[in-house]
Amino acid sequence: MHQDVPFPHATSSPGPRQQATLARSFERSGRSLHSGRHATVRVSPAPAGHGIVFRRHLKDGRAIDVPAHWHYRESQPLSSALRRDGVLVRTIEHLMASLSALRVDNVLAEIDADELPIFDGSATPWCEAIRAVGRREQGLPCRMIRVLRTVAVENGRRRLQIEPGRGLHITGHVALAHFGSIDWSGAITPDAFEREIAPARSFGRYMRAMAGRAYGYMMRTDFLQGVSPRSAALLVRGHVLGGMRVPGEPVRHRILDLVGDLALAGHPVEGRIAAFHTGHELNHALVSALMRDSKAWELV
Repeated sequence: MHQDVPFPHATSSPGPRQQATLARSFERSGRSLHSGRHATVRVSPAPAGHGIVFRRHLKDGRAIDVPAHWHYRESQPLSSALRRDGVLVRTIEHLMASLSALRVDNVLAEIDADELPIFDGSATPWCEAIRAVGRREQGLPCRMIRVLRTVAVENGRRRLQIEPGRGLHITGHVALAHFGSIDWSGAITPDAFEREIAPARSFGRYMRAMAGRAYGYMMRTDFLQGVSPRSAALLVRGHVLGGMRVPGEPVRHRILDLVGDLALAGHPVEGRIAAFHTGHELNHALVSALMRDSKAWELV
């Protein structure tokens, strides 16, 4: 039996719950961060056990399904990407984070390009779209990945670890020139994510972003062709152009990306995470290390 239900209330733990999908479809369009091209995404309900699946509609008329699973992850600069049978889907992290945090387990996301829209650089547009159509429980239990022992990865000063704990709790830290140390810590619940994490935008130094866009243009490669103050929080010395949307916006966006990357494990994850200067590569390294260590977790 399918039942339309409100989104879960703020709680320290997802707890036992049923799988859920969307109550109905939504469609969103916009410019992409790296290609700079326009893309349209249609996100639709899917049956229990389906998971999150991206469907690329190709110019030759074919439609290729790419499951949002860590096995299909491909390294791409400044984004999270999947590739299956030669078909690429990238910049998926903000949609993945929004679905995960709002506890929507099964959807089909159809896209007419290889990259999702970036919108304003935050996850708020995705959250608003999900909220607008609603959430539907599906009558089957949602299985969780429960962490049993600490797993850690590091690269220089970057370190990311997960240890046993109830719910999903993240402590994040970054230190930026002219900004100093920036920290955030809290449980990732639907309310907390929408209020404190989703508004945080992708960020970077203004001069580096503009240089990257110029490089991509000159080399005729899809790199930062859609970056601008409308699609990212651009830093100039100790300031953000237009101001920060939330206090400590950079560290909150790193946590946003981490929530999205963690969702590629294929099931919601319960544990306590400490993230120091993390980014997409380290996030995916943690997911891979955790999933390959069968004694570090159990599916409950």
